[in-house]
Amino acid sequence: MSGNHFFTKLCTATFTIATILLWTGRAEADEPLFSEVTAALGFSQTATTWPPGTHALPEIVGSGVALLDYDSDGDLDVLHIRFPPPGKENSAAPNRLFQQRSNGTFVDVTEAAGIGHPGYGQGVAIGDVNNDGHVDVYVTNYGPDAFYRNNGDGTFALEDVGLSNNAWGTSATFGDYDSDGDLDLYVANYVQFDPETICRGKHSAPDYCHPSVFEPMTDRLFRNTGDGTFTDVTQQAGIAAVSGRGLGVVCLDFTGDGWADFYVANDGEANHLWVNQTDGTFAEEAILHGLAFNAYGQPEASMGIAVGDVNKDAQPDLFITHLFSETNTLYIAANDSMFIDMTEITGFTGIGLPFTGFGCGFLDFDNDADLDIALVNGRVKRGAILDGAALGKFWNFYAEPNLLFQNSHQPSDKDRNFTRNLFAEGFQRFPTAHFSDVSARAPDFTGRVEVSRGMAFGDIDNDGDVDMVVSSHDNRLRFFRNDAPPPEHHYLFVQAITQNRDAYGAEVTLRADSRTLTGYVLPGTGYLSSSDPVVHFGLGAIDKIEAIEVRWQDGKRERFPGTTSNRRITVYQGEGVAF
Repeated sequence: MSGNHFFTKLCTATFTIATILLWTGRAEADEPLFSEVTAALGFSQTATTWPPGTHALPEIVGSGVALLDYDSDGDLDVLHIRFPPPGKENSAAPNRLFQQRSNGTFVDVTEAAGIGHPGYGQGVAIGDVNNDGHVDVYVTNYGPDAFYRNNGDGTFALEDVGLSNNAWGTSATFGDYDSDGDLDLYVANYVQFDPETICRGKHSAPDYCHPSVFEPMTDRLFRNTGDGTFTDVTQQAGIAAVSGRGLGVVCLDFTGDGWADFYVANDGEANHLWVNQTDGTFAEEAILHGLAFNAYGQPEASMGIAVGDVNKDAQPDLFITHLFSETNTLYIAANDSMFIDMTEITGFTGIGLPFTGFGCGFLDFDNDADLDIALVNGRVKRGAILDGAALGKFWNFYAEPNLLFQNSHQPSDKDRNFTRNLFAEGFQRFPTAHFSDVSARAPDFTGRVEVSRGMAFGDIDNDGDVDMVVSSHDNRLRFFRNDAPPPEHHYLFVQAITQNRDAYGAEVTLRADSRTLTGYVLPGTGYLSSSDPVVHFGLGAIDKIEAIEVRWQDGKRERFPGTTSNRRITVYQGEGVAF
């Protein structure tokens, strides 16, 4: 949430243009891509004005949301992480669990499930830590975190399993970093906040503090001992060697060696890439792999992280949301586990500069076999009030619209020439992608001017496309039904299972006559949130898959039989053909 002024002049020049484009419908007229269905799903939310902020930093960070199948009935439920209103930090604001019923609506089952933790909620990580087939829940807080064991009968138990983190935890993610078959946990911590500190912004008016006012925190790494309990290995793993102001974290093999790494989005300083040394230790190598700074060698205020193969080269690319006056940055994976900041030639220049991005994700919203991008915005510093802001006198200064980008996968000739001139011989065939701003075609999602934070993705209504749920600064949830895919666009959902649980970190590849598609079992992306771990593939005109290949987290590879489109399938490690 901090930043430099490298793009300040450009931002000032483009703010009005970008805002006009957003509201005047730059995209061609068409049916809306997303529809808000919050009320139709049973979420009746009282229209009350959120109390004015006190300028305490925790209240502007927001909270996350998770899509999970906690009762193992085959459809997605919702866990909303909440925090108390400004000025009422010691009051109860329990998290809420909503169960999806057979008719597609939701009912609040928080009390019956025993998961209404009343802490100052921030983020959530979902994972089956004891491989019993039932997902457990870890909640980060401004204050001590909480772990809930899933009892398998629709209830949870608050347990001490060795996951002790009393710092200000933000995003957290489960992943099997030691390849022993069970899930470990990485927790990103933020700053050593002092509530007595008073900061001021423009015209000496009180405002939220720049995070650099407070000392950074050390992240925490916990190793699963194999019985569902954990040991803090932060020191011996080397994670304590470098502290940061962490807001986002993902766990995936970014170096191609078959071992899970951790990428951490830090606020206003270099991001961290903790590369797995395969002996239980990690080395921080973000600079070496091109992921510490933007293309200009500057740190940015990194918040949310999206991971996906946007250019069809079977390598994971990263999209990071940032502060006003900074671009939302797209890193494309290149040769030798290097990443290149391709923001300027993939269509993002200028569009995100006026806004402050938080939750984000790659999704193929139109099922055309190309990954698109959705992100939500909301300021952390006072700014000009935008048309449509209706949050009250205080919060209107922080309200912004959301954005939606469509991937055409067809860079312009100018982009191709730029790429050819930029890279040496080894990169001349470097594949790129191109994104267009289609925000005007999703007015329900982008038309509201609010302060949005967490965001989760999944096929909530089981109709073959990816829907979205968004959490806002005022503990409000909004659900957006995907109406984009035309009938002729096909899809496939693949659930990859290992050790009786979702195979976090696995790479799933579809082989078809016309193309190859790659996806990742990676629920812990975005900002403070967790999405459905089932991998969604838009297929476009492809109606048959020749083979499904999985590279499991332990490095083993298996091939499974092909299938027809428009269905959901499950593949199990050990049941395919090794190759």
